[in-house]
Amino acid sequence: MITVGIDVGSLSTKVVVLNQDRIMAHEVRSTGVDAKKASQEAMDTVLNKAGISFQDVESIVCTGAGKKKVPFEAQQATEVMCDARGGCHLYPKANGLIDIGGENCRAIKCDAKGNVIDFALNDKCASGTGIFLDAMAKALRVNPEEMGELSLQSTQDIEVTSMCSVFAESEVVSMIHRRTPKNDILRGIHKSIASRIYGLANRILLEGELIVLGGIAKNIGLIATLKELMASDLIVPDEPEIVGALGAALLAREREE
Repeated sequence: MITVGIDVGSLSTKVVVLNQDRIMAHEVRSTGVDAKKASQEAMDTVLNKAGISFQDVESIVCTGAGKKKVPFEAQQATEVMCDARGGCHLYPKANGLIDIGGENCRAIKCDAKGNVIDFALNDKCASGTGIFLDAMAKALRVNPEEMGELSLQSTQDIEVTSMCSVFAESEVVSMIHRRTPKNDILRGIHKSIASRIYGLANRILLEGELIVLGGIAKNIGLIATLKELMASDLIVPDEPEIVGALGAALLAREREE
């Protein structure tokens, strides 16, 4: 049975084509200002990669902030449910997940079958998310992909206290004017984000072996800082941004069966 999961996020759109338990192909691209166009282009690309046509797909499930904007017929599912299904499919022994998205961050406690036991969502605007990190990268004039590695080169602790991205940006600009080294500022930014994620996980007593999802999971500086705060084993999948789409494809198969 061939199913498709599509996760239309605020920053990126992810699609996974699944044949039973095997991932045939996946695609990640920027959502941009037109979620409908991004969804269609991502779908066309991933089907071409898999060597199949749209007619070969038996079921589709969509998730993400733009799940209602896809231009084809599909069922819908929550991001929490899709994250849990996808993450626990890859790592059945995990106790839960932390998903750091473009505009949201969520902590999810689940069982080995991917059933959600409890979850918590961030409630501090975009703090601790991809958009927050992008804003800080622009203020510091560094490439977002380099932020994690640069932060690991820090030699002193710097506190970034503002919860709002706008105020945090002003705080960072002030540090730049005081000639504070960028590496130290970046470490302070990562500590600030990690502390918010840690607080989120504590709200649902999330501990043990945890999976970290989302494109921000590739930020080695943030993961290292988060490990310092949490007494947990953090697992970062090879493709952390597609786990929600994988979960959607798995749900599509379950519903079709």
